[in-house]
Amino acid sequence: MQLHPRHFGRDLRDKLVSKLMKDVEGTCSGRHGFIVAITGIESVGKGLIRDGTGFVTFPVKYQCVVFRPFKGEILEAVVTMVNKMGFFAEAGPVQIFVSNHLIPDDMEFQSGDVPNYTTSDGSVKIQKESEVRLKIIGTRVDATEIFCIGTIKDDFLGVISDPGANA
Repeated sequence: MQLHPRHFGRDLRDKLVSKLMKDVEGTCSGRHGFIVAITGIESVGKGLIRDGTGFVTFPVKYQCVVFRPFKGEILEAVVTMVNKMGFFAEAGPVQIFVSNHLIPDDMEFQSGDVPNYTTSDGSVKIQKESEVRLKIIGTRVDATEIFCIGTIKDDFLGVISDPGANA
């Protein structure tokens, strides 16, 4: 953790902790997942002065809550976009794509003002803002992002709440 010399003083540790929270919470590390919250500081090491800048780098060990989806995990997500290829949904910071091949066969794509997937009898509809329960079947980890592929073609998966039903 780098800190400018103007922050040195009695409350140096507090400044380090607040900077750590500001810089780290909400970020994604491909190795550990999304850092949701820092729960505790284990240790703050001795600072090392950077030549030419005056900044000091402190090694900080901390504990945190992370969110890292894994294959086979069941998540509840909100649909953000629907098209003929499938739909995108978000579960917290993770974006999940569900291909039309991984949507039950009795659901068909309906284009129009509000693109959606609807059952033949019209009883179930997946559209933007619908809540769905899905299963992660694959993940791709990048340095700063995690992408997932999901399915709703399984028992107890599918629409939880439909915003169109209220309208």
